[in-house]
Amino acid sequence: MRAVVFNQYGGPDVLEWVEGPEPPVKPNTVRIQVQAASVNAIDWKIRSGQMGGQSTDDFPLFLGFDAAGVVDRIGEGATGVEVGDEVFGLGSGTYAEVAVLRSFAAKPSEVSWEEAAAAGVAGETSVRALSLLAVTEGTTLLIDGAAGGVGAVAVQVAVARGARVIATSSEANFDYLNALGATPIRYGEGMTDRVRTLSPRGVEAVFDVAGKTPMPQLVSLVEDPQQVVSIANFAAGEYGARATGGGGDAAAAMAEIAGLLSEGRLHIEVLTYPMSAAAAAHRLLQEGHVRGKLVLVP
Repeated sequence: MRAVVFNQYGGPDVLEWVEGPEPPVKPNTVRIQVQAASVNAIDWKIRSGQMGGQSTDDFPLFLGFDAAGVVDRIGEGATGVEVGDEVFGLGSGTYAEVAVLRSFAAKPSEVSWEEAAAAGVAGETSVRALSLLAVTEGTTLLIDGAAGGVGAVAVQVAVARGARVIATSSEANFDYLNALGATPIRYGEGMTDRVRTLSPRGVEAVFDVAGKTPMPQLVSLVEDPQQVVSIANFAAGEYGARATGGGGDAAAAMAEIAGLLSEGRLHIEVLTYPMSAAAAAHRLLQEGHVRGKLVLVP
């Protein structure tokens, strides 16, 4: 099979589309013929060495944590799936022609491969954060950094749960966020004042996606600092807020996301690149201001 790998830490140009070994199928996993895989911020951080260096003995390293494809092998203990099924979900080394998923759900037939691939990490992250915040019917929620891959999915999951969503972005994305069911406001200086104009008593929950607003400002909007959850500011605990990088029920998250996709209540805007152009996709993502998700296809 061919896969995107890198043999040293560095910029996007260290990525190569080369022949590599097929991944082994472990218990409770499925192997898929990848039809599409999404690009996430964690990918370029790993590639650049920001997540802690591996031994040079570990190279080449593979990238990718979510994908959609056709099941071709089933690991011992995996249930509810058959060879030939179309699935999407979470795994590792998904920038490849063949990959293994550890948490997955059936791909709705009406959803494209690209959109399904984009739903894995963004969907699990959104469900995990909103569940930590107990977002439900009637919750007033602020999503800070709402037009990107995770933010836009979180808006739609929250709206589907019956929440009122205030969403920060640049003005260029206001129409987009309005269409998703949120009330958009401009991020940056004065953002908390704009939130209070819409919700004078503050909000009941804050999901910090971007990590750019100072944590004391976000905490000032809620009664209890624990009602601020961040996926981008791991100093959140210093202010009584919470940071999350994993640990949720991934299988349940995939099931919820699959249901929303099937019902037409979740749509993900995607921009597609061939896997051989993974470097270009990484370059664009690092520049920021990508709306929706970047997706790679073999």
